[in-house]
Amino acid sequence: MIEPPPLRNDCFALPAGVDWTPVDEALALLRDRLGPVTGIETVTPFAAPGRVLAEDVAALRSNPPLPNAAVDGYGFAGAVAEGVHRLPVIEGRAAAGPRFDRPVPAGSAIRILTGAALPDGVDTVILDEDVTVGDGEIAFRGPLKRGANTRRAGEDIRAAEVALRAGRALTPADAALLSAVGIGAVPVRARLRVAVLSTGDELVEPGAQAGPGQIHDANRPMLLAMLARFGFDAVDMGRVGDDRAALRARLDDAAARADAILTSGGASAGDEDHVSALLRDAGAMQRWRIAIKPGRPLALGLWQGRPVFGLPGNPVAAMVCTLVFARPALGLLAGAGWRDPVGFETPAGFEKRKKPGRREYLRARMRDGRAEVFASEGSGRISGLSWAEGLVELEDGERHVRPGDPVRFIPYGSYGL
Repeated sequence: MIEPPPLRNDCFALPAGVDWTPVDEALALLRDRLGPVTGIETVTPFAAPGRVLAEDVAALRSNPPLPNAAVDGYGFAGAVAEGVHRLPVIEGRAAAGPRFDRPVPAGSAIRILTGAALPDGVDTVILDEDVTVGDGEIAFRGPLKRGANTRRAGEDIRAAEVALRAGRALTPADAALLSAVGIGAVPVRARLRVAVLSTGDELVEPGAQAGPGQIHDANRPMLLAMLARFGFDAVDMGRVGDDRAALRARLDDAAARADAILTSGGASAGDEDHVSALLRDAGAMQRWRIAIKPGRPLALGLWQGRPVFGLPGNPVAAMVCTLVFARPALGLLAGAGWRDPVGFETPAGFEKRKKPGRREYLRARMRDGRAEVFASEGSGRISGLSWAEGLVELEDGERHVRPGDPVRFIPYGSYGL
């Protein structure tokens, strides 16, 4: 397996003097400084969907390989003018499979079925529905253009042309194309392995009895499921309390098992923010104060050469930061290139006054042709994530949104969820 070079130790370093980082600048830094970290392996088209193509793939044969019939009917040579035409029909028929082995004489026709290679002497097909069949002949009315109801050899793709480009996340349709052009093995990136770790003494497992001051770990199940939907191999590293030695050991284990690491909690600069502290001690940590709501603190660094994305502990902020920052960055690490989410402009079904300075993402869904937003912007309202079907993105400047004003709605599906 071919392996790419490691990331630089300073790949997340901010420019000198930068304090608050606008969203677009943060995204540009990630886009410019990250690259593939996964090796290359070979799979068949059956195993290709969901994998990232590592190199351009050229067609080994044309599709279709020979001119063929697009309909069931009768084949002959040449265009026909207006009026009534009668042609004798030769014995036999052309069907999908081996090509009909005799030429069709000029002025004669042959029975031909959809997908059959055109015999010598045939370049035009007339539909069954347009033909009257008699004793050894057919009758039909013109006009009909030469080449009607046929497919040209290579009209889809020609041999040696690039069928699919490197970086593409392959789909079931791509598996069909690869097979059709003779590809039996394709070079793909190994699946990106992403470890997920929750931190904090207050956390207990979902379903466990929570004592006073404790909460159930909502981030880990959410993040693991998101990564699986993105097409990555999610590695569950469990949860660890506010114990720096235990966290260090768990990060060591994660670095041995994964290509990248997502942590939640401990990403700020407080006494119990051990993720930030350990990354800082390792000499490869940057705490990005991003002008975003919900969110802001995003700890980025390397642990034993593995990129670490230290997400906020709040589930709403963790999900938004994962979608906005981690999702495209992980795509780069996986070899799929940078993918900006595709949103669309739609009328607002709400009113909101927004202060300048931060990009805001509101939990939203489309109803009756308008974007409506969750009743509360509180980042502790996890139910809003389930209620929503996407995010409304409000630009960095001041804004007073009134019902009917245009806003940008980004469906969850555009992020790959």
